[in-house]
Amino acid sequence: MAIKVHIDVMLAKRKMSVTELTEKVGITMANLSILKNGKAKAIRFSTLDAICRALDCQPGDILEYVKDEE
Repeated sequence: MAIKVHIDVMLAKRKMSVTELTEKVGITMANLSILKNGKAKAIRFSTLDAICRALDCQPGDILEYVKDEE
């Protein structure tokens, strides 16, 4: 996948646990795990907004575009 998710990095920078983030965002641990591990196919803007608000960051802090090797 060409999009890398860096939620782990932001969690470490904010000294926040995954459990704390799920409570602040209002999503399940399973769904956050899927997103965090790069297995998600999509993310709602409302979820992205809630994650950015909880982590006090910009979408570009947790999402990165990486060109696929051809």
